Amino acid sequence: MPRKRATIREVAQATGLSPAAVSYALRGLQVSEETMERVRAAAAELGYEADPIARALASGRTGMIGLLCGSLEDLWQQSLAVGISRGLREKDRYALILDAVGDPARERAMAQQLRDQRVDGMIVQPIDPAAAFWPELCESVPVVAIGDSISGTAGEVVFDNRRGVTLALEHLRAMGHRSIAVLTPTRASTPDRPADVHVTAEAERLGLDIEVTTAPHGLVGATAAAHELLSRNKPSAVFCFADSIAYGVYAAAQELGLSVPGDVSVMGYDDHPMSGLLTPGLTTVDWDIDGIVRAAVRLIAAAADGGTRRRRVVQKPTLRERGSVAQAS
Repeated sequence: MPRKRATIREVAQATGLSPAAVSYALRGLQVSEETMERVRAAAAELGYEADPIARALASGRTGMIGLLCGSLEDLWQQSLAVGISRGLREKDRYALILDAVGDPARERAMAQQLRDQRVDGMIVQPIDPAAAFWPELCESVPVVAIGDSISGTAGEVVFDNRRGVTLALEHLRAMGHRSIAVLTPTRASTPDRPADVHVTAEAERLGLDIEVTTAPHGLVGATAAAHELLSRNKPSAVFCFADSIAYGVYAAAQELGLSVPGDVSVMGYDDHPMSGLLTPGLTTVDWDIDGIVRAAVRLIAAAADGGTRRRRVVQKPTLRERGSVAQAS
């Protein structure tokens, strides 16, 4: 027969304290360090484990943080989810990870679902940061945004997309490229994402001829989009707003008998670890994913604990040069 769960009353009897004092000690509240250590030692000896449902009812907190990803087909977002879930666990919290699969309507439904499930907070990498539902949702649950700013959040880790786009386009221009295709996961329904706005403005400033095309993060879809692009109009370079999309350009170029960078140069935008293993390695923009994880976890933990000070972290990019961009002929 399985061993019966020890109760908080049994821990109280073993320590000579009241159940309330034991509860405080287990949570590190209102007791001395010596009492806290004595109670935790007794709890460990008796095999006591806090009932998560009872603890949630008593504290009003579930210990769960919702992590809403724009698309987990994006390998960089997968790495982000892994890092955040581990970072939250170190703070005695758990991540409830949901995938919006690049769909703004699904993003809204899942954000509302997380709120209704009473998560202590949410971390989101929004597909549609300008959507009208965000301010109302942020009033009912602490939200930390990653990438783009959202109105009403408790905190945000925003990317300096203007600088990132400028780094990429200036590098391509310095290498002699003037005709550049831009592959973005942004849909027609969310045209105001900052990176997409900046790429048009920067191309005009630099005198570049660009064509912006939508491509999904998944390898099959990205390859198909790149195949269609390179078949009808071969630009000298392709700039992708995700390394996962750039992998599709590599695959499409191989299918068409084109070499990278001999026939077409390719750039990414997030420096996923796989990018350095390609042949040639992918030139991309590095956003320091470890720094993003640390900042997002710190901000949501503070907000979930009742902190009211809104904090904004601006993530600066660096250019990671490898072999996928050649001098234009």
